[in-house]
Amino acid sequence: MPRDSRAQPPILKEGLRIGRPKKTAAGLVGVQKSFSIGLKEAGLKRTLQTMTTVNRFDGYDCPGCAWPDPDDHRSTFEFCENGAKAFATEATKKRVTPSSLGKISVTELSNLSDMDLDKMGRITHPMFLREGSDYYEEIEWNEAFRIISTSINQTESPENVVLYTSGRASNEAAFLWGTLARQIGTNNLPDCSNMCHESSGVALSKSIGIGKGTVKLSCFDEADLILVIGQNPGTNHPRMLTALAGCKENGGSVVSINPLEETAMKRFKHPQKPLHLIGRGTQIADEHLPVRIGGDAALLQGFAKVVLSHGAVNTDFVSRNTSGFEKWKEHINSASWEEIELQSGISRESIERVGEAIAKSERMIVCWAMGLTQHENSVAVIQEVANLLLVGGHFGKPGAGACPVRGHSNVQGDRTVGINHHPSEEFLSSCEEGTGISMPRDRGYDVVEFIQAALEGNVGIYMALGGNLISAMSDTERVAEAIRKIDLTVQISTKLNRSHLVTGREALILPCLGRTEKDPGGFVTVENSMGRVHSSKGSLEPASEFLLSEPEIVSRIGEALFPEGPLDWKIYHDHENTRYLISRCVSGFEDFNSRVRSRGGFYLPNGPRDGPTWSTPSGKAQFFCHDLPDRKIDDTRFIMMTVRSHDQYNTTIYGMDDRYRGIYNARRVVMMNEKDMLEIGASPGQEVDLTSHWGERMTHSERWKVVPYDIPRGNLCSYFPEANVLVPLESTAEGSNTPTSKWIEVSISLRT
Repeated sequence: MPRDSRAQPPILKEGLRIGRPKKTAAGLVGVQKSFSIGLKEAGLKRTLQTMTTVNRFDGYDCPGCAWPDPDDHRSTFEFCENGAKAFATEATKKRVTPSSLGKISVTELSNLSDMDLDKMGRITHPMFLREGSDYYEEIEWNEAFRIISTSINQTESPENVVLYTSGRASNEAAFLWGTLARQIGTNNLPDCSNMCHESSGVALSKSIGIGKGTVKLSCFDEADLILVIGQNPGTNHPRMLTALAGCKENGGSVVSINPLEETAMKRFKHPQKPLHLIGRGTQIADEHLPVRIGGDAALLQGFAKVVLSHGAVNTDFVSRNTSGFEKWKEHINSASWEEIELQSGISRESIERVGEAIAKSERMIVCWAMGLTQHENSVAVIQEVANLLLVGGHFGKPGAGACPVRGHSNVQGDRTVGINHHPSEEFLSSCEEGTGISMPRDRGYDVVEFIQAALEGNVGIYMALGGNLISAMSDTERVAEAIRKIDLTVQISTKLNRSHLVTGREALILPCLGRTEKDPGGFVTVENSMGRVHSSKGSLEPASEFLLSEPEIVSRIGEALFPEGPLDWKIYHDHENTRYLISRCVSGFEDFNSRVRSRGGFYLPNGPRDGPTWSTPSGKAQFFCHDLPDRKIDDTRFIMMTVRSHDQYNTTIYGMDDRYRGIYNARRVVMMNEKDMLEIGASPGQEVDLTSHWGERMTHSERWKVVPYDIPRGNLCSYFPEANVLVPLESTAEGSNTPTSKWIEVSISLRT
């Protein structure tokens, strides 16, 4: 009997309550929330154990975001509220056993909310969903590996095999995963970067020769100006607020640029400073510019016009380090102020005021996240950021540089060690020499290309090292259609999510250790947002005796597939052996095992930061010229972006409240300007239907509640992943193929 599992969570009856957005982030409420979720999920003893060992020099790396820890010290509690939610729910006492899972069908499970699925607890045993069955059953590890190896060997071509990676995989697991794919014969290595920060990597690689940020955490104390663009630190990277507060306390300025004015960019009460908790806290942003969705390119060109008009070009830096300046200067000077104001939604007066601060800055950092990376012109926008930094000479010195703020805790490290669907010839040649494996040269699938190939029936086996692609990816129903056409899907996971329910004809769940748990293979390593590699070592007893570490699972698949070598996969259960192999293959990891044991680890080479030097074809940083996009849409439609609530991390939903925005007990909401509400006749809490438009294609989504919010007119905001169904699969960023989750053209119908 065919399974009929839901790709989208059910539309539940929600008791929406609308309050006022908070004026201050963190504080005593944040402290209370951090402890309460731990006590509820893990109990007192495990809560204290995880809280006192997270992000310590000899502890485990928080499984939340990739914000760095201080290089030379650690605070008493080196975590934030959302980090506490992440490690508390991993350390939960609840369990998903074969007996409990065997009592409920996959179809029935899919009628649960994403939050309820997560709250079922940790998976204890390998599970198998047979073709024609609607129930998972226990399976032995060796039998699971036999099924995988048989399925791969029976595929028509290595190009029919896809290995996906979540950004929470360690460097060791990710390197082995990439090596496994290439021994199979494919570069089909899509990963979560493809959906999030791929645009940053593409843009920066061409502009400055490296697809990473160019600052260290200490730079925030030394900067005189920080621009935070398209980012909500209070919800997505809360520990960043400490760094921004440090800039302010040292006399620097912070400017917030975002369609929504987020609470954390107003005031911040440091949870580890008692006087902050009882006082008013620190004002973070000196100014907020409510740019229209998609108006960042225009705003950045406006800033550049002001810098040029003030003669604030660092001519010595530009002449020695860059190419293309004169052409860019002519391009910017010809840009129309009328068009800049129209597209950005910001007045010339405000642009000139902030532009003057940029012109005067000697040490400027520009931070951004997915508010910039998920548009059709994202690569161009991020190159506008690079242009602005280059013209002021903000590279190669403390307190200045580019800071793309990553989400997943090791998404940057995974890319560094080889999770890349189009690896360089230099990397492949080095890996061939280090492993003895002949590496394929053909470009592999990114996430969008993988889904398109699966829709065409060209994927036979799909394996995921973590993650929840069904919920995380755009165009939810088409992604589900693609996954259902695959013969075998494999999920390496700690807890249940929707990707275990929308599967191929057969499916395996391989349960792995979490970051917080003891690993018999030793410690693992990660790379933070600022290029520092350090160790992570859990201390909790594993949730089940049947769990394996991610690296061991990968190496045992390798053993089953390639018993004759040339790589002796069985020795890589030991993570020290894997690090030795990485040191032979990946530039920057020389003497890996020794250097990562030093206090806090080590920095990877970074030319623009350390030199500056530029690994570009010309040997110089490059100015790029981009025309402003044509953003005209039908007058009856709106542009919507997706965001996270405060009670979630990526696709993991912890609760139903978004307390910073004043939205409680509901997630299926659409934030809207009150004047727009009046114009269409909508009242607060009224239900509406949304329809997205892509060419001739329309996608409908029912029963969203309207919330009045301070957002630019013509713009809407809804929560990810519920609104992903409205993002067309074909709507992607030029150059990076990242889904345009921040630019969705929609129309609204009132429900009666």
